[in-house]
Amino acid sequence: MPIDQAELNSDQVLRRDIPWETYMTTKLITGTALQLLRRYDKKTENERAPLLENDGPSYIRVFIGILRDIQKEDTVEYVLALIDEMLTAKPSRAKLFHDKSLADEDIYEPFMRLLWKGSWFNQEKSSKILTLVVSARSNKNGLSVSGESANSKKKTTSSADVLKGLVEWLCIQLKKPSHPNRSIPASINCLAALLKEPVVRSSFVQADGVKLLVPLISPASTQQSIQLLYETCLCVWLLSYYEPAIEYLATSRALPRLTEVVKSSTKEKVVRLIVLTFKNLLAKGSFGAQMIDLGLPQIVQSLKAQAWSDEDLLDALNNLEEGLKDKIKKLSSFDKYKQEVLIGRLDWSPMHKDPVFWRENITRFEENDFQTLRILLTVLETSSDPRAVAVACFDLSQFIQYHPAGRIIVTDLKAKERVMKLMNHENAEVTKNALLCIQRLFLGAKYASFLQA
Repeated sequence: MPIDQAELNSDQVLRRDIPWETYMTTKLITGTALQLLRRYDKKTENERAPLLENDGPSYIRVFIGILRDIQKEDTVEYVLALIDEMLTAKPSRAKLFHDKSLADEDIYEPFMRLLWKGSWFNQEKSSKILTLVVSARSNKNGLSVSGESANSKKKTTSSADVLKGLVEWLCIQLKKPSHPNRSIPASINCLAALLKEPVVRSSFVQADGVKLLVPLISPASTQQSIQLLYETCLCVWLLSYYEPAIEYLATSRALPRLTEVVKSSTKEKVVRLIVLTFKNLLAKGSFGAQMIDLGLPQIVQSLKAQAWSDEDLLDALNNLEEGLKDKIKKLSSFDKYKQEVLIGRLDWSPMHKDPVFWRENITRFEENDFQTLRILLTVLETSSDPRAVAVACFDLSQFIQYHPAGRIIVTDLKAKERVMKLMNHENAEVTKNALLCIQRLFLGAKYASFLQA
């Protein structure tokens, strides 16, 4: 792609003089179209507004006719720039494309063709125009899948075809951008509007699009990257209402990335979207446990302490905080912990590092002659899973810290010798937690709290 073509913008295109009279002479446009274009072309927005107000569908017909019948690149780019300018000034004008008087026009076909076969300028403008126009249809089922409109037997491009084609093109742009700088922001901008529709969420998930969003969730440094981050977070928030998308989010790095962004972002609109996304995901699958592991309760407290002006954000933070507290209570029941120990499948679930869990349940370790503690010691010796052994070491150190007689009880159960053997374990996670346990055992409860995992 030549660099001048790649960097072409609307201002450059709209400075061109298009020979409309020549096109009429060669019968590529009608006399009526020429009159409409003379009134409209090279005029200000204030001069054009009444023309579109009074005769908008006629202008749409002229524009679509030119894109359909004239192949000259300069002219195609010029008309796309005119339409883009018209819709940017007032996005609600997209409804003009759906006027009943245009029922016999295939309003989508020229843009769909240029989306796949045009230059980058034409692709970018067509994707933006298609997004606005297809989103503006009043009846979301206005055209059947076969592509025949209600008022015409003529075959036309259906809105279903447009949405499917648009999602496919947008995903391709996210995977392999046509333009090094503009493809991804332009595509995310379109998706942020399109994903409001359930049918688009479905297509996007089927196209494996969710994983394409995750790398874009990263702290922003420039105004352009802040807007990209905001629109990416908007896409993720919209997808958090759709169950199949949630399954994809659960297996990705979305949650850690969102957490990193919300910790460092000062933009209210970004923080609000991420907090609302967390709120939606909290009750789904293992998201609650992941959020607690990532330290979200502490992050929420820190966010609440900041001076936000958005009341919706403050409400969302309060709701998320309460939801996280409930989740911690559910995840931290001693019965669940005991079951985990009994089957020997210990993992870093939230309860292990939660001080409230240990304070509230420490006396329950005394039940059945310290049965749970004894089994924990058995895990140390018999488990072949390094993660389970590491967690067992850590839990033993927690017992020493929180039980008034923890050091004496653990010593009586001959735990020191078992843990000492693990100091030379090949797994770094095991040796780290074995060391912590021994340190707490030697120091006793008085000083144990100074040691951090």
